[in-house]
Parts: sequence; C-alpha cells; structure tokens
Amino acid sequence: MTMRQGRVFVLICGAFFAAAVPGTDARAADYPTKPIRLLVGFAPGGGTDTTARAISQKLTASLGQQVVVDNRPGVSGNIAAEITVNAPADGYTVLLSTIAALAVNPSLLKKMAFDPVKDLAPVTRAADSTNFLVVHPSVPAKSVKDLIALAKAKPLNCGSSGVGGAGHLALELFNLQAGTKIVHVPYKGGGPAIIDLLAGNINLIFATGASSINHVKAGKIRALAVTTAKRSALAPELPTIAEAGLPGFEANNWNGVVVPAKTPRAIINRLNKEFAAALSLPDIKQFLFNQGLDAAPGTPEAFGAYIKSERAKWAKVIKAAGIQPQ
Repeated sequence: MTMRQGRVFVLICGAFFAAAVPGTDARAADYPTKPIRLLVGFAPGGGTDTTARAISQKLTASLGQQVVVDNRPGVSGNIAAEITVNAPADGYTVLLSTIAALAVNPSLLKKMAFDPVKDLAPVTRAADSTNFLVVHPSVPAKSVKDLIALAKAKPLNCGSSGVGGAGHLALELFNLQAGTKIVHVPYKGGGPAIIDLLAGNINLIFATGASSINHVKAGKIRALAVTTAKRSALAPELPTIAEAGLPGFEANNWNGVVVPAKTPRAIINRLNKEFAAALSLPDIKQFLFNQGLDAAPGTPEAFGAYIKSERAKWAKVIKAAGIQPQ
C-alpha cells in the first residue's frame, strides 16, 4: 500500500467509525429527521403540561418536525423520567422535568430506578415558579417577622400539595431557619389546600403565584413575601423572605429540560439553542408570567450544576426535618 493509499484508507475508516459510533457529531448532523417526543411527568392541564404544550408549538416551527407532548404522570414525575432514561439517546425523547424528579425524589424515595445526575443529561433550565407565603386574614401577622414571633408564641399549621412538594419543603426550610415548629398539613394537591386556607381551616400556605395572586388581590388571603431569591413581577411590592427576616432563604420551584445521558453533545446543543429561543419569545414569556412563572434558560453546564446544588440542599432539609423516605 502506498503512502497516498494509506491516507485514503485512514480517512475512509475515520468516516465509517464516526458514522457508526454512537455519540458522534455525524449522527447528529441531520437532526431532527422525525417527530420528537416531549415527555411530561404530570397529567394534562397542570403547569408543567401547559408550559410544555406552549413551547412545543414553537419548537415544531423552528425544528421543522412535530414536537409531541406525551403525558406520563406518576411518582412525582419519576415515571416519565425513567422512560427517558431507558429511551434511545438520539434526541427524539426529551423530558420537561421538575425539581421533584431531578432533585428531591432521590431523598424522598427509598428506591429510585435511576440516578438523575448520572442517567440524564441537562439541556437547559426552563422556568422558575414564584411561590408566595400567604396567610388567612385571621392570622395577625403583617410581615415575616410577625409570623415568626406568632409561630413561637402559639401553634400554627401550614397546608401543602403533599409530602415532599415544593410548598412542604419551603415550610421545612422556614422552620429550620426561623426556629419555628409550624405543623405541616398535607393535601392531595394545591387546589384543596387553597380552598381550606380560604375557609380559614388552616393558617398559611407557601402557594404558587398562579393559584394565589387573584385571592390576594381580592383580599381573601394576605401575602407576606415570596420564596424566591428575587422579587416577583406578579407582586413587586412583596419582599423576598430573605429580605423580610431570613437571610439566605430561597425555595424555588423550577422545571427544566433533560435527555438520556449519552445523547450526542451536538444534539444537546441544538436542543439548548431551540428551547432558549422559544423561552425568550415575548408571547411565551407572557404566557409563563400569567402562570406565575419566569423563563430561565441557560447553558447545559449551568443547569447541571444547579441540579446538583438543589439535590444537596434539599437532601439536608429533608434529613433535618425528619421526613422519612417512602
């Protein structure tokens, strides 16, 4: 074989292996060539589902392939996440997951069929949900400091959407940082909890902005602060809990996009670009705002680091609060 023939042979072999070995850019060059499944771990009609459907319409237009929302509810999003983990790592199965499956469930469940960090690759954080600390008007607290003093003087209770939900975890973090012992009252969803708060059957809730803002404006409940690190455009006059008396407090209810761990980087980059573009559109940002959400796209690396930090944070809270894995 001559030197020229040898070089040709090497080039041919290199091209062959680039096309044959999973994870190479050659495999992603023409992506996408068929419809994409966007998994959601909750039933139709919820916040994650409606967000996915709004974004999927934009992605269908920009990618030139149908992006179909596939609802697989159960185990706080774990069923959809497990389906994603076991799907081919080719970019055609994408998951819009939440804090539950990616950062909380590993500390709440005795058994997990997957590791969110090892078995799923981050694409981008999608949206952050602003939660409000709201009390019934009969509770004589006009500020976070008032509430802390009151909770240390008399028994108070707090409703939530269920054990391990964002509202429950916010309460436990509040108790730990404030030195209070507000009693948790779990409900089967945020809706029933709000109904009981409006009726005066419970004292307070860490509620989503979407579920509480209209009741706050109507004077049926009183908002004291928001749980996020920055103020909310829904109610810019409300301080953060950190500003109002508990420095460093942050309980963020978020969602984000992940794919199977071995998905080629070129595909992850394409999905990151397309999701970020969709989340930056004025009508999508307004749609999210109306639900109490803020678009929060970023790099895969930033989202991966955030998942790890949130997992570590809530593991400590769950352990300190004595919440037993189920």
